[in-house]
Amino acid sequence: MDDQNKNLILATALSFLVILGWYSFFPPPEVEPAPEALTAETAPAADTASVPSAAGGEAVASQSTEEAGASDAPRVTIDTDRLSGSISLQGGRIDDLALKDYRVTIDNPEIVQFLKPVGEPGAYYALYGWAPGAGLGFDDVPGANTLWSASADATLTVDTPVTLSWDNGKGLTFNRTIAVDANYMFSITQSVTNDSGETVALAPYGTLARHGEPADLKNFFILHEGVVGMADGELAELDYDDVADFDLDPRDGARSEVKQVEANGWIGFTDHYWMSTLIPAPGQAFRSIAKFDERRDIYQTDIVLPTMSVVAGQSAEVTTQLFSGAKEWATIRAYEKGGIAGFLDSIDWGWFFFLTKPIFAVLHWLNALIGNMGWAIIALTVLIKIIVFPLAYKSYASMAKMKELQPEMEKLKERAGDDRQKQQKEIMELYKREKVNPAAGCLPILIQIPIFFSLYKVIFVTLELRHAPFFGPFQDLSAPDPTSIMNLFGLLPFGGPAPESIMALVFIGILPLLLGISMWLQQKLNPAPTDPTQQMIFAWMPWVFMFMLGGFASGLVVYWIANNTITFTQQYLIMRSHGYKPDVFGNIKASVKRKPKADQK
Repeated sequence: MDDQNKNLILATALSFLVILGWYSFFPPPEVEPAPEALTAETAPAADTASVPSAAGGEAVASQSTEEAGASDAPRVTIDTDRLSGSISLQGGRIDDLALKDYRVTIDNPEIVQFLKPVGEPGAYYALYGWAPGAGLGFDDVPGANTLWSASADATLTVDTPVTLSWDNGKGLTFNRTIAVDANYMFSITQSVTNDSGETVALAPYGTLARHGEPADLKNFFILHEGVVGMADGELAELDYDDVADFDLDPRDGARSEVKQVEANGWIGFTDHYWMSTLIPAPGQAFRSIAKFDERRDIYQTDIVLPTMSVVAGQSAEVTTQLFSGAKEWATIRAYEKGGIAGFLDSIDWGWFFFLTKPIFAVLHWLNALIGNMGWAIIALTVLIKIIVFPLAYKSYASMAKMKELQPEMEKLKERAGDDRQKQQKEIMELYKREKVNPAAGCLPILIQIPIFFSLYKVIFVTLELRHAPFFGPFQDLSAPDPTSIMNLFGLLPFGGPAPESIMALVFIGILPLLLGISMWLQQKLNPAPTDPTQQMIFAWMPWVFMFMLGGFASGLVVYWIANNTITFTQQYLIMRSHGYKPDVFGNIKASVKRKPKADQK
């Protein structure tokens, strides 16, 4: 190894030690905890979501009503096998919803609280009503602070819908019937009866309002969080920053984007694992609105249906749906098959959706068949290797053929001397004569890159990997390896470094270590390259990848270990079938054998 390469390795090692020492003695400051939630007694009045204008009519000023006594408003209980919470009769808001099947963390038995009422940090709720048309004012229609009535024993269950009622005292009676299925889909039927003696015009709407950005926002490039919607087959994914950059609409003082949907669509907010979306009936035209009110820091999505004219003595009603819950693939797919166009695209499949969708479908099937997500990932790896085996075989066979031609190539180089052009020409003629494709060895790697990225996307994004156990300490395949070299993988009586600390990147777990070893063994199927620089790069590569992937989801590392193991076996057998016996142990000895000083100069 020459002095330049020695200095490069020494500089890299010293830089690494300096960074490690700095973070050890001068750790980054801890993030200050968020201020405690204001109580109903101490909190200032909080604005609620703005009410959309009637479709087809003049835009009206936002109804920026102050929250008044929301904590004291009566509530209707929500209780199903999968949901718990309540509906506030003030505004008829669905603003208290918890997911019974999901815990906050593996060690925290508290279930996930999804929707939250105004006055709590991160308020998030669904609100329905009617936008007044010509001749009506906001006082004539139910709004954000309308106090609805319901029967004293009303409880929303799968078998018992609840009906809320409100009379405006001017001849208009409004009813809202809310039903819920066995999963996460609410049906909201809004109706109005006109006994005012005059024809009235009004437009039904639905709103999802979110006060501020979510506290647990990941802000990771591979994951979309924010507004998600479908409009006549066109998917829209807008980050919170995108919504905040909309043009300001002076008519209601908010930044907004409005789309006219002709037939099928939906809109809402998506988180990492949870989602709320407003869904009109299939074939229903509506206005789809995403907006941000920076004065009150409220993100909002609306669906506004066409204005209805209700003559005296007549009634009108409309039914829309609200999905609010976990982004379970099977559940969302069932809703899509039931008529919600493109609903499965609410899961962020990414650019390689043509790979991520089928990969996850097979992984889901294998998990159902085997009953263990870790073994399902390994089985998926085997299936992928079987599918690409014909191409891999040709690649490995071509590489073996090139090794056979190595002596002849060396002779060509000697004959050509310093004439590079002649050397390349004769080598290409040799390849052509022997029917060898020098680029064939790259094909398995080129195939692996999109597959690897797609599987990484699947493991990171899909809910089914969250808290999915493998065995022993690996109880969450969506999280990094919880073991650590620091405590000898749990043998010593103290814990390893915190997953988010810099020390966790150094004191890696057993899965990243196995990954590095599997890559290193795969290299030893062939002798080290003669070029010193290439030799150094190949020698460091497995261990660099070991630390790079150490903080990745353990499910992805399981895939990579299985892939390396199968690839090693395939290459070994193919080489043997072509009369070449890989000297794995000999190559290992050669790589660790100390070179004479004369060779190092």
